[in-house]
Amino acid sequence: MEILDSVVIGAGQAGLSTSYHLARRGIEHVVLDGDDGPGGAWQHRWDALTMHDVHGVADLPGARVPDRAGAERANRFVPSYFAAYEARFELPVVRPVRVARVDDAEGLLRVASADGRSWTTRTLVNATGTWTRPFVPHVPGIAAFAGEQLHTVDYPGPEHFRGRRVVVVGGGASAVQFIGALAPIADTVWVTRRAPVWNDRDFTPEVGREVVAKVEERVRLGLPPRSVVSVTGLQLREQEREAERLGAYADPRPMFTTIEPEGVRWADRFERADVILWATGFRPAVEHLAPLHLRGPLGGIRLDGTTAVADPRVQLVGYGPSASTIGANRAGRTAALAVRDRLRRAAPAGLTRSATGAR
Repeated sequence: MEILDSVVIGAGQAGLSTSYHLARRGIEHVVLDGDDGPGGAWQHRWDALTMHDVHGVADLPGARVPDRAGAERANRFVPSYFAAYEARFELPVVRPVRVARVDDAEGLLRVASADGRSWTTRTLVNATGTWTRPFVPHVPGIAAFAGEQLHTVDYPGPEHFRGRRVVVVGGGASAVQFIGALAPIADTVWVTRRAPVWNDRDFTPEVGREVVAKVEERVRLGLPPRSVVSVTGLQLREQEREAERLGAYADPRPMFTTIEPEGVRWADRFERADVILWATGFRPAVEHLAPLHLRGPLGGIRLDGTTAVADPRVQLVGYGPSASTIGANRAGRTAALAVRDRLRRAAPAGLTRSATGAR
């Protein structure tokens, strides 16, 4: 039975960054990716999303993001960048592999795929992100709605909504961006559970460090991670100014109490709707880690850096404060160093020479 030094699950920004740093340190590993091709979650985003629209993609370690035309589709540009990166650094990506579960195997970890394959490893880096776990809250009557319901993962681009009445649900950046694109061509109603908090501060490095520290604190305590926007507040970009002029952000409604076939209802109001667009976020895709019992009593996975406190063989990247392209890069290096240190401590038990001699 081959025993790997590490297995990385996921080949998005965090997974590729981790693999790069593991490879530099001579740590034998594979990267298991659930998609058919490179690109992580970016390959699944809607065609209308251009590089001009996104907040930015951080450089992967050792290779800058190519110069880009603002009109280029993000779901083509970023996968092309990731594919070139995998090839340039000969990263050991295996795909498609849909990981079903990770079990403790007499001191080692056994990673099992949905199609019956398995890998045995001394350490694990989980980099599965959130895209595969969209969250939609349960609202009474949700199944009775006669119109169309879509989540961010299903968003087909603004033209799909032209001339229709759209209830946009959510208080984060995606909801703001959807309203910005839809308000000039459709009738929109904004619904959010919490009143939006607007912020016009420049996102300086100091602000970035403050934000990361606040998100890190939740994860360190074992609380479920929250989005970066929950700390930074919301900002309007130039492409959302027309929607602002139309008043689309002026009067967000609180969460409705029920859904009916023709729309949504509050105690004092009814709004007809053709579409409910759920911009209600995602949850971490960590259900395959359940056999390791990493979750604490507060509902989250408690981390020390990227290391799972409940099982130091496991690193989590793209989780909590590292759920951004910049944060994912930093977490990838941190996780690789933690893997190296873990392997060195385990060396008397028969560790491979490559990892014990790693830098």
